[in-house]
Amino acid sequence: MPTSALERPLQDKVLLDVRGLRKRYAGDDVVRDLSFTIRPGECFGIIGPNGAGKTTTIRLCLGLAQPDAGRIELMGRAVPQDARLARMRVGVVTQFDSLDPDFTVEENLLIYGRYFGLRDAQTRPRIAGLLEFAALQGKAHARIGELSGGMKRRLSLARALINEPDIVFLDEPTTGLDPQARHLIWDRLKSLLAAGKSILLTTHFMEEAERLCQRVLVMDHGRGLDEGAPFELIARHVEPDVVEMYGARVDEAQALAAGHAARVERSGDTLFAYAGDGAPLVAAMQPLANGLRILHRSANLEDVFLKLTGRQLRD
Repeated sequence: MPTSALERPLQDKVLLDVRGLRKRYAGDDVVRDLSFTIRPGECFGIIGPNGAGKTTTIRLCLGLAQPDAGRIELMGRAVPQDARLARMRVGVVTQFDSLDPDFTVEENLLIYGRYFGLRDAQTRPRIAGLLEFAALQGKAHARIGELSGGMKRRLSLARALINEPDIVFLDEPTTGLDPQARHLIWDRLKSLLAAGKSILLTTHFMEEAERLCQRVLVMDHGRGLDEGAPFELIARHVEPDVVEMYGARVDEAQALAAGHAARVERSGDTLFAYAGDGAPLVAAMQPLANGLRILHRSANLEDVFLKLTGRQLRD
């Protein structure tokens, strides 16, 4: 007798299943034929320039916007038809803080819990643990206006966990944070993954995606350009070595690099040379060393991002 979806082991379930998703605004395709899945314990990242369709994709997956075509299943429920029920097992951290400044930290958590039908008596025992998770011990009675930007972002993350969700949607959760706050949030997100939670993450920080995500989808103009583990995307799209150069003699470096690199790109006064082995290229640049800063590094996800989406500024 076949095993039902409810009886399958948790690791075999798909928490979010998106197929052929499309959305148009004012005659423009904002999301075009997008498909992906997320399983338990997985961090799935979506990266792309401004206007690529990342936030619209999240809104569609949560049932906050009506798709023009395609199919979405969240927590085994059709979206947007059963979106309200699906969201009962979902946590959300939006791009911009939506904390209520009229209430204390504790009151923000209590009131948010009520949206999920939780009584204050159910929520209160969770508050101390959530504040410890967010490194906000001793801040239960603080007003939102008394918190720093990093504290507010950590509180937003703690609030998203009030209903003990199976999957958390994070829309650029560390934008605007200093390095210390960013690393703290990364640490907390890793602990959620270790506990079996799933994460859908949009970010402009390529290091963030590399550190946290098992799989990454690169989007641009509403389309999925490629998907895979960060190391797979790097191996598939860019040469293993990168030599960055800038300084007074960058024009000479550009002419010289063409004979030693597989690919050379220029962005402003910075030259990027891609090669299977960067050592001969670095050696060739030594006559220019007095007027040239040289950085030899391994290729990373940012190189993939720029190759697939271009270096042009997006507003």
